[in-house]
Amino acid sequence: MAQDGNFWSGAAVVTGAGSGLGASMVQRFADAGMAIVALDIDGARAQETADKVKAAGGRAIAMGVDVSDRAAMMAAAKAAEAEFGSCNALCANVGVQQFGALDSLGEAEWRWVLDVNVMGVVNTVAAFLPLIRKADGNRRICLTASSSVLLPGERIGAYVASKFAVMGYGDVLRLELARENIGVSILYPAGMETRHLESSQIAKPADIPGAVMSQEDIDFMLSSRNLDTAFHVATPEHATRNLLADMAADLPYIVTHGDYRNELIERNEALLAAFDRGQS
Repeated sequence: MAQDGNFWSGAAVVTGAGSGLGASMVQRFADAGMAIVALDIDGARAQETADKVKAAGGRAIAMGVDVSDRAAMMAAAKAAEAEFGSCNALCANVGVQQFGALDSLGEAEWRWVLDVNVMGVVNTVAAFLPLIRKADGNRRICLTASSSVLLPGERIGAYVASKFAVMGYGDVLRLELARENIGVSILYPAGMETRHLESSQIAKPADIPGAVMSQEDIDFMLSSRNLDTAFHVATPEHATRNLLADMAADLPYIVTHGDYRNELIERNEALLAAFDRGQS
């Protein structure tokens, strides 16, 4: 990558690579000259992403894989190792959405969201960290959280809880890998023009009844987050514009877009005030 002094080399692994944010991540790494491992539960779409890289002269493989399946992720890592030897960049980019008031969600819905959004990240890192450790050159990991961690809203409680867990996991992972010079960043994307809701509905297990959203849930979420003034929807390409530079700089947090700074300040001030009261 010219603007980063050829910081990037080797292979980049991206989950959720079949469309949206993940596909844009793949394109950024491919443009930087990296080989690509495109993973998605929709294997056909992952292959389409890989084919675009190869059509432009790059190297890429694709696999259909469910990140909540630890054994499947380990198999994907073995295939990536056989093809490229190691991994220098890993983006654990996964997230299914389930709308609904907290007291309306059943255990099966909670387990699905947590298995994919939390354990999917854990499984991805567990599978590919050995390949990162054996890689030469610069090594980076990025975990996709959500702007909803910083600006929660009603009717998306399961998703918010899962992404809070990703943030906590990422903060500790960064501490544990720092001595190995493996950087860890947490990404906070806001609304994007993607297939997120559609792909969530497709991925939802058939034995869990109901839709992932209703118009009532959407209306509650939008009003509770004051999104008319605190939010905007962007393209995935806009959301990833700083991704490689921020990862290269080993920044702990990457906010993609969205105008909610005042709400974030208000929340942090409340936390600091609570801390100060605890010292008296």
